[in-house]
Amino acid sequence: MAVLFAYFSVVLIWATTPLAIQWSSDSLSFIAAAVARMSIALAIALLVHGLLRRSLATYWQHRHIYFAASIGIFPNMPVVYWGVQFIPSGLVAVIFAMSPFVTGLMTLWLLKQNPFTFRKVVALVLALAGLVVIFYHQLQFNIRSVYGIVSILLSCVLFSFSSVWVKKLTQQETVSLDAFHQASGALLFSLPGLVLSWWLMDGAVPQQVSVKSGASIIYLSIMGSLVGAALFFYILQRMSASAVSLITLMTPILAIVIGKTLADEVLSSQTLIGVAIVLFALLLYLPWSFSAAVASLNAWLLRKLTEPSLEEGETSAQQELQKIKEYVIRFK
Repeated sequence: MAVLFAYFSVVLIWATTPLAIQWSSDSLSFIAAAVARMSIALAIALLVHGLLRRSLATYWQHRHIYFAASIGIFPNMPVVYWGVQFIPSGLVAVIFAMSPFVTGLMTLWLLKQNPFTFRKVVALVLALAGLVVIFYHQLQFNIRSVYGIVSILLSCVLFSFSSVWVKKLTQQETVSLDAFHQASGALLFSLPGLVLSWWLMDGAVPQQVSVKSGASIIYLSIMGSLVGAALFFYILQRMSASAVSLITLMTPILAIVIGKTLADEVLSSQTLIGVAIVLFALLLYLPWSFSAAVASLNAWLLRKLTEPSLEEGETSAQQELQKIKEYVIRFK
């Protein structure tokens, strides 16, 4: 029950992260927002360690694990913060939902385990097709949005590589590190790279920080970098890397609705078709035991996104989305 609670808590936290990242750059440069978030998170983590009188010696003792975990923060976070400037937060979550496929490839490479079945290979091809639809339309619509898509895809690779490498090292060293300690170690090892990046790209101390930026940074520091990270490492210790990567299959649904509700983000009909293809491919990738629940969520998402808020002349695209929705419901 504890693992299940941690699992869905991470889903909720990660669903709000893309929009919070965008808001954190309201009055700051993207790299300054990233450094501020991680610095505050590390300060709180070290304060907790001090209050609990925990030794910091394990940071060096298990430095290989912490370094592997830190890749998910640096260089991953600057890549994410840069990319979200160009595309809607909901689309960020959809593209990052490619993580299970990338994690499968990393598992094959690093752990020498083949997680792919025929059905998963078909799902991978279908997801890539959906990504091409999204990418092609964005290329036609706005070349700057391509920067965002490529950066989030790179982030997906970095995140998956970090997760599988951590899994491999913990198995090799047969250690069971405290999840909060592991999150703190990842922050500690990543901060020098983040600060150096800030100094090279920005180097200016912000004179004024808006309420939106400040509140978002504090939320991301506590919930994203500490609570979320600790819960993530907790479930990573108790589940396979492939199972953990399935978290990213659920976050797009909530992230798109959150972005539409709180920030009035609207995706074009062509992009929505690509999103629907990717979500259906992710549904195929899931174990059958997960399929019914996620199919219901996907159908609900498509129903929300096909409400009459799209631009004129998009009736045909809505009809195509309706067909996909009906097929998902039948599949369930």
